[in-house]
Amino acid sequence: MANLPLSGLRVLEFTHAVMGPTTGLLLADMGAEVIHIEPPTGDTTRYLKGFGTGYFPFYSRNKKSLAIDLKAAEGQAIVYDLAQTADIVVENFGPGTMDRLGYGYDVLKALNPRLIYCSLKGFLSGPYEKRHAMDEVVQMMGGLAYMTGRPGDPLRAGTSVVDITGGMFGYIGILLALYERTLTGEGKFVKSALFETTAFLMGQHLAYSAITKTPVPPMPARVSAWSIYRIFDTADGNQVFVGIISEKHWERFCQVFERLDWLSHPDLKTNNDRITAREWFLPEVEQTMRGFTKQQIIERCEAADIPFAPIAKVEDLFDDPQLNQGGSLLPTTLPDGTQTKLPKFPLEYEGVDFQAVTNPPSIGQHTIEILTSIGYDEQKIQTLVEQKIITRS
Repeated sequence: MANLPLSGLRVLEFTHAVMGPTTGLLLADMGAEVIHIEPPTGDTTRYLKGFGTGYFPFYSRNKKSLAIDLKAAEGQAIVYDLAQTADIVVENFGPGTMDRLGYGYDVLKALNPRLIYCSLKGFLSGPYEKRHAMDEVVQMMGGLAYMTGRPGDPLRAGTSVVDITGGMFGYIGILLALYERTLTGEGKFVKSALFETTAFLMGQHLAYSAITKTPVPPMPARVSAWSIYRIFDTADGNQVFVGIISEKHWERFCQVFERLDWLSHPDLKTNNDRITAREWFLPEVEQTMRGFTKQQIIERCEAADIPFAPIAKVEDLFDDPQLNQGGSLLPTTLPDGTQTKLPKFPLEYEGVDFQAVTNPPSIGQHTIEILTSIGYDEQKIQTLVEQKIITRS
């Protein structure tokens, strides 16, 4: 991965679940050597069931696995040796855990003043900072679940959106610290948090509330800014979303769906007119759209160059022409041997192609390689194996 933007950087990743691994994945995909430090028995995320089944397989490509006992003195010595060779530490353990283990920012910075230390938590500094939090917790307390569900029925978003976004903010902080380090030669402490990330996502709604001086309605109960911006049932029992966001879209929409009478209707001249008339107008639109099949609606919207979307399931993405022909799905072998395709870094960056250079690692797959890189000989490594301080595979 020598031609990638972050090649040459070494990252120690003390993470589990989603938020921390997201930050590590972004660094790894950009070329950094990301060493995922896990217990000798393996990261507990590897063994999650239900919706957790996909966490480790997706967020672990392009990383190395070092399996060590962090609580043992010998394991601590390994981390201290590694910290002196590292550029970045990423951790998302519970509040105070890294300090209790002896791997807090002050300790590692003393070993390596150039170290950038990214801590990913539930909350930034303040009254809540010692609380534990998860994605769903902050979606509830930050208004996101309220905004997603119908009135009286708060609903979490359909993916770990705050974990992922919070991990991205951590990544942004690391990039800022890397740039600053080129000027000062010093590392930096960086912290990102789930709750404040959720509040940031709510920013547009807070601004709406401040301007209108009214309670903000959940998304399903909102009055849209656009007169046609919704899901429609089709003649063949499917659904398609259509959004009309300009007068040119409106004109072409009426033409391709054979409703020229709407174009000449005095109460439908502008977008705001159509919003005012929505009580009688939208039922007419729904009835019209039910006269067409899903494919007919797609073809007409494409011909008219107006926004549309069939309602896809997750599995549909495996066969999506845009993702496949655009090279946005990477062939990946998962830890259980499953062959599949997973989304790559969603960025076009001139001269660089972000690929899955390595598959998600097995437990301790790179232990020997990493310890050898910091001067441990075979005899010392074998002793650590026999003492069950490390796992090699």
